[in-house]
Amino acid sequence: MIPVWVLSIIGALLVAALSPAHAVFTWIPIVFASCVLATFLIQLSTQRKDGFVSRVTTSIVGSIVVLAVASGMLAVFGG
Repeated sequence: MIPVWVLSIIGALLVAALSPAHAVFTWIPIVFASCVLATFLIQLSTQRKDGFVSRVTTSIVGSIVVLAVASGMLAVFGG
């Protein structure tokens, strides 16, 4: 879970720093999609069946929260 959250934080920071202001909200969903893919890669590579759904849900919801906060800050303070 934590590596995916860190990936979403790094992705949001990169979008804020490198993306033009008009394209910020195009790149945030791409960061989210990469977080979802990373979640499944990490969880499937562990090969643990117990708690799979809760681990995936926690990872994805955490990424949504991080990216929602980043989107809100970019909307208020500009990208």
